[in-house]
Amino acid sequence: MTGHQHTHANHTHGHTHSGPGYADHSPMDWAAFGQLLELSADLHTPAVEQAAEWLRGLLRLDEGHVRRALDVGSGPGGAACLFARAFPDAEVVAVDGTPELLARARERAARLGVADRVRTHLAELPDGLAEVGDAELIWSSKAVHHLGDQRGAVDRLAAALRPGGVLALAEGGLPLRALPRDIGIGRPGLQARLDAVQEEGFTEMRAALPDAKETVEDWPAMLSAAGLTGATSRTFLLDLPAPLDAPARRLLHADLTRLAEGLADRLDATDRATLDRLLDPDDEAGLLRRPDVFWLSAQTVHAAVRPR
Repeated sequence: MTGHQHTHANHTHGHTHSGPGYADHSPMDWAAFGQLLELSADLHTPAVEQAAEWLRGLLRLDEGHVRRALDVGSGPGGAACLFARAFPDAEVVAVDGTPELLARARERAARLGVADRVRTHLAELPDGLAEVGDAELIWSSKAVHHLGDQRGAVDRLAAALRPGGVLALAEGGLPLRALPRDIGIGRPGLQARLDAVQEEGFTEMRAALPDAKETVEDWPAMLSAAGLTGATSRTFLLDLPAPLDAPARRLLHADLTRLAEGLADRLDATDRATLDRLLDPDDEAGLLRRPDVFWLSAQTVHAAVRPR
């Protein structure tokens, strides 16, 4: 797996998969997609900052400072740059399998004034982790579930922790909600039906991964089985009430567009017609114009400590 494969899903549904549908194998426009990922990083900054503060309280370091942190499956470096600001003594390494996204991470670090402490490392996951080295803080957001052997990947990440350090996995949460149940067009409950077809696609994606292994997705249990202690979870809410601002609407529109392209064949004609109207920029009932669009999502982070 390349480190970028998770990043299409960095910001929405419960596995946290809006973005390309699992049946969508079209070539990726990395310039346009990178812009969307950075927009997502901007949108989610408050939640990741809260997560960083929570993780700070879990650390059990003798010297009291994070000297090195890894953002594994970093995409354009949103979390990496935030961790550089949250842990000012740390070198932060953004690890990903897509050169175009790592270039954006370097540009982002320069723009945010942390280029002196953020560096990038091109690596395939999970094998490339051996080249990255160890750290007191390892963060991985929605990358592990794109690896066939999730438990094995957690073991590798845990092995890279320094004593007293924390491994944090952003996996799971709740599906995004952005519209009322009844939106006045089509059948009520569209988002719940989209959730269902995405779950089907996610299951098929997992089954098709190289070396795929069935795993109970009990993330705290996996962290404990990897030899870490104090496994715990916390969920961070992103609550943007209606009317949603223009940047968040653009992100939502782009996500739903790729979802429609990848999964529309799983929907009935009525729901496809509803999606067409929602995505029409000139339709008053569309996402870009209607006043009742909001953003409510919840991302769960699971964390544990390597014993000293």
